[in-house]
Amino acid sequence: MPGTTPDRDDWIEVGQLDDIPRRGARRVRAAGVALPIAVFRTAEDAIFALIDRCPHKAGPLSEGIVQGCAVACPLHGWVIHLDSGEAKAPDEGRSPVVPARLAGSAIWLSLTHLRAAVRDAA
Repeated sequence: MPGTTPDRDDWIEVGQLDDIPRRGARRVRAAGVALPIAVFRTAEDAIFALIDRCPHKAGPLSEGIVQGCAVACPLHGWVIHLDSGEAKAPDEGRSPVVPARLAGSAIWLSLTHLRAAVRDAA
């Protein structure tokens, strides 16, 4: 349920909403997970998370510019949809998505899906 603390067995807390500027991102790491995760905050305070790697040339999406519900990779400008991880056409590719939610102002990521996203990115 939105606004409630997720089941602690499947979700990990990675920070607070105010840790991320509006239309910005923060790079986080989770114990036992090899790849960094980019957590994004839109202008409307929606939270999204992707493996922090552009599908084009592995650029750091956490350093990109958030535009609506997408981020532009800082290396070559590919636009990646935050909700699906898909590159905007005509580009093709996908960054694995990690389900994220807010509980109050705390940001939580699904540990089960995070592990699966890391496998997808390998």
